[in-house]
Amino acid sequence: MCETCEHRHLTERRAIGRRDALTLGFGMAAMLVAPTSAFAADENPPPKPQNVISPEQALDRLIDGNGRYVNGLAKRHDFLAEREALVGGQNPYAGILSCADSRIAPELAFDSSRGDLFVVRVAGNFVTADGLASFEFAVDALKTPLLFVLGHEACGAIKAAISSIQDKIALPGHLPSLVAGLAPAVDAAANEPGDPVVNVTRENVRRNVETLKTAGPIISAAVDSGQVKVVGGIYRLATGQVELVG
Repeated sequence: MCETCEHRHLTERRAIGRRDALTLGFGMAAMLVAPTSAFAADENPPPKPQNVISPEQALDRLIDGNGRYVNGLAKRHDFLAEREALVGGQNPYAGILSCADSRIAPELAFDSSRGDLFVVRVAGNFVTADGLASFEFAVDALKTPLLFVLGHEACGAIKAAISSIQDKIALPGHLPSLVAGLAPAVDAAANEPGDPVVNVTRENVRRNVETLKTAGPIISAAVDSGQVKVVGGIYRLATGQVELVG
């Protein structure tokens, strides 16, 4: 290779090396300024703009909806009018941790429409690993401003847990996992006066509200910044009213 050609070849290689370094540098810079969220930011408009509200407004909306339900004044919800928007996504204004009891239907109890509530249900309404991950998704990806732990009267799972723990009798199948999830509330309320089921139901709601509030890193950060509120309540079977638990 002639001296001129070799000089040109080395010059081109240096130029390519500089371009590669610049490309790598820009790429690293982009990574550093990228959103820290575990989920990619969605710049599209929300499917239901009316659901973009503050935590306090979300709680008021739940309470108002429950009032309509109790008084038999539920709205007529037209899925045909909502279907097109909901095909493209969701932005529920509240996440509900509810018991799996067939008598408790959060969407009905709060007179809500499709796309309004992000519901996780398990017998005994306590936080599981999968349920927590689901609510993290709701808070981080869907920007849900309110999480609500919904207990209810005469919960069969709570009755079974109390009996199993007090009588030291293991339940069959996978039912012991429900007992384990409810055991902290049963133990905490063991010495309270009054009806054990009522006491454990209330304690279970309180404990799981606190569990969600302090669940890091996603939900606890959102609570601390005021972006998310976590509250709880108990559903009254006879009236359908949801009473807030302090």
